Amino acid sequence: MPHLPSEHFHGKTVPEHLFDARKKGMQASAEIHGTEISGQKAAFADALRDSALVMVLIFEVSKHLPYPQSATLLFLVLGGWVLWKTSRSALLGWARLERLHRLIEEERWEIQHHRPQEREELMEIYQAKGFEGELLTQVLDVLMSDDNRLLEVMLTEELGLSLETYEHPLKQASGAFLGSLTAMISGGILYYLFPSFGVYIAALPLFLIAGAWTAKMEKIRLLPSFLWNFAVFTVSLGFVYFMQELLKQ
Repeated sequence: MPHLPSEHFHGKTVPEHLFDARKKGMQASAEIHGTEISGQKAAFADALRDSALVMVLIFEVSKHLPYPQSATLLFLVLGGWVLWKTSRSALLGWARLERLHRLIEEERWEIQHHRPQEREELMEIYQAKGFEGELLTQVLDVLMSDDNRLLEVMLTEELGLSLETYEHPLKQASGAFLGSLTAMISGGILYYLFPSFGVYIAALPLFLIAGAWTAKMEKIRLLPSFLWNFAVFTVSLGFVYFMQELLKQ
C-alpha cells in the first residue's frame, strides 16, 4: 500500500511522520545545555570531572595571592561551584522530565482522538519489523484494545523513549553533589598537605578516572576517551598558565 500524505500528519506520509516523531523524542530526552547521561552515577562522574578541572584553574589564578587569601578564594569559589553543579543537575533533570511528560500527554490525546491514524502508525512500525498478513492484524488489534498498553508502545516505538532510564531530578542532583564535593574534599586535603602542588595531584587522577567511568557508561573505547580527557585537561590548564605569563609582560 503506497504511503500517501495525510492531513493529520500535516501533509506528510506515515514514515515521514514517524521519523519526525522519533527526532522529537530524542530532543525531549536530551539536555538543553549539553548532552548528559541521565542518572545518579553519570551525574557523579560528570561533576567529579568538571570540578577537578575547575579546581585546578581556580588554583592557578589564586596561587599568586598570599596563602590565607588564596586558600579562602579557592574554597569559597569551589563551595559556590558545588552548589551550582548540584542545582544545575536538578534543574536539567526536572526540565527533561517536564518535556517527556508533555510528550506523554500529547500522545495520550492522539490515542483518544485519532485512533485510525495511530493504527496506521502501528501498522508502519510493525510492518518494518517483518509482521504481515493475519499476524499483523492480530498484533494491531491486541495493541489497540488497551489504551495504556498502546501508549507505552507508541512512546517506545514511535518516539524512541525509554522512561525507566530517567531518574528523579533530586536523585540525579545528589550524584552531582557527591561528585563535586569529592573533588573539593580531595583537593582540599592535598592542598593542605602540599600547598604548592597538592591540587594537581588530586585533580588530574580524578579528572581521568571520571572520564574513564563516563566512557564505560557510554560504552565507548577507553583509550581514545582517556587521551581526549587528558588533552582537554592539559589544554585548559596550559591556556590559563600562558595567559597569566602573557599578562605579566
